Amino acid sequence: MSAVPASAEDLAGRLAGIVGARHVIADAAELSTYECDGLTGVRVRPGLVVLPASTEEVAEVMRAAAAAGVPIVARGAGTGLSGGALPVAGGIVLSLSRMRRILEVDLENGLVRVEPGVINLDVSRAIAEQGYYYAPDPSSQSICTIGGNVAENSGGAHCLKYGFTVNHVRGARVVLSDGSVVDLGGPVLDAPGYDLLGVLVGSEGLLGIVTEVVLRVLRKPAATRTFFATFPSTDEAGEAVSAIIASGIVPAAIEMMDRLAILAAKAATGVDWPDVGAALLMDVDGPLAEVEHTSENAIDLARRAGALEIRRPRDEDERALMWKGRKSAFAAVGRISPNYFVQDGVIPRSEIARVLREIETMAARVGLRVANVFHAGDGNLHPLVLYDRKVPGQELAAEELGGEILRLCVRYGGSITGEHGVGADKAAYMPDMFSGDDLDTMGLVRCAFDPSGLLNPGKVFPTPRLCGDRPGPFRPHAAEAAGRAWRE
Repeated sequence: MSAVPASAEDLAGRLAGIVGARHVIADAAELSTYECDGLTGVRVRPGLVVLPASTEEVAEVMRAAAAAGVPIVARGAGTGLSGGALPVAGGIVLSLSRMRRILEVDLENGLVRVEPGVINLDVSRAIAEQGYYYAPDPSSQSICTIGGNVAENSGGAHCLKYGFTVNHVRGARVVLSDGSVVDLGGPVLDAPGYDLLGVLVGSEGLLGIVTEVVLRVLRKPAATRTFFATFPSTDEAGEAVSAIIASGIVPAAIEMMDRLAILAAKAATGVDWPDVGAALLMDVDGPLAEVEHTSENAIDLARRAGALEIRRPRDEDERALMWKGRKSAFAAVGRISPNYFVQDGVIPRSEIARVLREIETMAARVGLRVANVFHAGDGNLHPLVLYDRKVPGQELAAEELGGEILRLCVRYGGSITGEHGVGADKAAYMPDMFSGDDLDTMGLVRCAFDPSGLLNPGKVFPTPRLCGDRPGPFRPHAAEAAGRAWRE
């Protein structure tokens, strides 16, 4: 362990007594691994990283941090794209990667109980032979964790029909900032009292540390039909999406990619997709007779909207390759640009074509390109702003363009985030959506769970906020300062 000031050594020693010395990281080189999450453009070195293995150890670590006044940031796999797991300078990163057990499988009641470090896709793998699966499927599902999904209320391609993480979480065990352990929700569908579980899911680590989650799992659909449709431009593809949804069809998933995203996916995965202006990838699932009829109707609507070509996969391997092309899109953009900045906003789906035209105009104005990949059925855009960090001024221009895209989404009646969270990246844009009173009220909710402001300070809220009439201030930025002072 590298030399640190006495107070830091004392805390590190106490934490080592809780989780074991090998599970406390204080070496500067090793700490660099935890300096950021998927938002790699912003990096902060924590003072310590602690890896507990149980609820009891998390509670003990939290009590030790609270006694020292040191802020804590929980971390899963580090795949988040909004800086939600960005450390506080000098604070503690609480990595939950050792807590990766599937604790209970209760398929009679359609439930699985897991620790937060369990990989999203591993839930489905564990119950696949019994004919069940876990529906939320973010593109990073092969590496992202359930704890992170709960923090960000993650969605995925199939959230249009099946809902987000909040629709699949029945209960959670949570460690609060004073080290106390509480259970929210439970196996019943509608527990009496306030929906505190609904408040917790999507709270981005500001309210507590989740150490167990009870998940709702589903029977696999009897049949799934997939088709891939190409279009001259995003105008026709957007029209197809609107027509399909307006007809009453509820796809399991309907994804759109523009030309740049298609080229990137082709380069990265080898999918045999043509060079066109836009493409849709759509799933319909359910009883066999229903999906055959529904899929044919959707294809007919796509043709009427101007589809150039319709492809149906010949077998499951070809279908999997189509979805691999879509789910690899974010990483694939690295094939066509040295750097890129991912954004996440929501618009009414009827405005898809108009908003994409405005994004193209905005990008051209600053000399950048934007690749668009999104969950078209619910209007969740994922613009990827392409730039080269080596070109002076391009990184800043990309960041500013990303912010203007968020403001564009709000102007069209949408939101600054659909599933990636606010984190550190979008906190400055919260006042574009919410009034000062709104933000104060949100702060009071946080204060009820964490009056000290030690959990993930500096995220979501654009400025420090007070606790109103509650005793004690809610000052996340003061917690950041405490972390720095402790480390220094």
